[in-house]
Amino acid sequence: MVITTDLPTTAKLGIPTSEIKSIDHGAVATEWLRSFEQAVSKGNIDGILSLLTDDAWWRDILSMTWDLRNFQGQVKIKQFLKDRLAISKLSNFKLTFSNVDDLYEDLAWLRGHFTFDCDAGAGSGVFRIVPVESKRGQREWKAHTFFTNLESLKDFPELTGWRRNFAPNHGKWIAQRQRDMEFLEKDPEVLVVGGGQSGLETAARLKLLGVSTLVCEKQARVGDQWRHRYAALCLHDVVWYDHMPYVPFPSSWPVYTPAQKLADWLESYAKTLELDVWTSAKVVSAKQEENGKWAVTVQRGDKDRVLHVDHVVFCLGIGGGTPKMPNIPGMKDFKGQILHSIQHDKALDHAGKKVVVVGACTSAHDIAADYYEHGVDVTMWQRGKTYIMTTKEGMPRLMKGVYWEDGPPVEVADLIDNSLPIPYRKMIHTRIAKDIAEADKELLDGLRKVGFQLTMGEDDSGFLILALLRAGGYYLDVGASQLIIDGKIKLKAGSGGIKEFTKDGLIAEDGSEVKADVVLFATGYGDAREPIRNIIGPELGDKLAPIWGLDNEGELRSCWKELAVPNAWLMMGNFAWCRFYSKAVALQIKAKQAGVLGERYSAPVKWD
Repeated sequence: MVITTDLPTTAKLGIPTSEIKSIDHGAVATEWLRSFEQAVSKGNIDGILSLLTDDAWWRDILSMTWDLRNFQGQVKIKQFLKDRLAISKLSNFKLTFSNVDDLYEDLAWLRGHFTFDCDAGAGSGVFRIVPVESKRGQREWKAHTFFTNLESLKDFPELTGWRRNFAPNHGKWIAQRQRDMEFLEKDPEVLVVGGGQSGLETAARLKLLGVSTLVCEKQARVGDQWRHRYAALCLHDVVWYDHMPYVPFPSSWPVYTPAQKLADWLESYAKTLELDVWTSAKVVSAKQEENGKWAVTVQRGDKDRVLHVDHVVFCLGIGGGTPKMPNIPGMKDFKGQILHSIQHDKALDHAGKKVVVVGACTSAHDIAADYYEHGVDVTMWQRGKTYIMTTKEGMPRLMKGVYWEDGPPVEVADLIDNSLPIPYRKMIHTRIAKDIAEADKELLDGLRKVGFQLTMGEDDSGFLILALLRAGGYYLDVGASQLIIDGKIKLKAGSGGIKEFTKDGLIAEDGSEVKADVVLFATGYGDAREPIRNIIGPELGDKLAPIWGLDNEGELRSCWKELAVPNAWLMMGNFAWCRFYSKAVALQIKAKQAGVLGERYSAPVKWD
């Protein structure tokens, strides 16, 4: 999308940040929200617009649109309010928190959190206001970003706290759980395909909304998709960012979680929350019936069972877990081993061999470092530029104050984070990425010196935007970069892609050759639509819109909502996104089940 705004800096506002930092933020936030509510209650759209900057952003998740939408600028916001303000019935605004965010010497704003009621239920929101010079020469506080979010449905609260089950259970629990998990008496309302974090979190949200849900996981145990990946795998996101809903990680949990430890946690999470999960259960097909329900065939061992469900939620991970393997001339003639990173287990499997790792992002670095640490001769083949930041310098600058040890509760942190549209975050991250690069200068200079090809990301905005646009293209360094600088991981870069295989190696596009016994492709995953098409068939599968990357409004394509096929849903993302957006998916499904889902106010479908 084209961004027609910039950050509200001192240069833009003509007002020093010292004025913002010295205010009574509680009084200013209270008065601003009071004026906003007054305009809303009167249906005074011009009054609402007068409280927003000319280039303001409004993001809504479900509360006014039953969709995920961004509106930027007064013209688009005005049309949005004309279409949706009256029917949304916003009321009962209450300020819950306010603070001044002092981001840079020339950038600060007042951030206010609030709750409200709407026609669908209860909502939460965040505004960021800045002082603007009026035509009369007075200071007026106006919102540069405004966020409305549906938290719960009217009459359908989560079954937590005082709504939990108070009845004692003497000796009946095991038998009841077995009956519940087998769905012998009645089919579930929702079938979730995939038992990773996205599937489990979606099932947990639905369960606590009273929606019967079955998770089908093709692996033998919950967590096996992490348990059986390469042994050196470790999360590069910090623990405060990765909590799961209802059961956060213990306070003693390490900052960076090893994959095998995470696998056990996912298994315990499913058991603790009593989620109904079938393992070794492959969803073979899902066919939509005339009434909109799905006939889903699930294969368990040598038996198939057809379940008739209202909704199918696809939770298959980035790329659907389907490896992206290039087809290169000569592969059949290669005498060594060719594999994808998803097939790799441990470095010692290739002891005494010459290994070439094709790729230069997270998996490639992790695997190459593991090879070196186990005495294996390893070369990294870099085909394109990679964004590098160290976790030591990058994570505090990206996460501190929000997802950190001294940060707010994760539910509040999620509102701070997700209240900003992705294009707006991109503007902020351009500054943060520059700070990180300056802190990492010695390492980055060392990489350039040995020929490693670096990028600063999309418009120099760093790794997070790359993750949202491409689901890759970066490495958060925990040591492998120095191994490349020191020559301990050999580097093949600047010679283009692989032209062809030989019997004992690879030839680059520039004619140079690298000998290899093993070629490991750390080349990511394919089109996330493909495994969905394989289940729902080509007729419905051809209707699927692209998945991931940004649409014209700056929202992720197809994610966290109903797909182009009715009653088929997509849930995917990292732990933080799954935690937050699993609620949005669950609320939409519950609203459909209860007959209270309003008309969607969706963006015109245009894919750049």
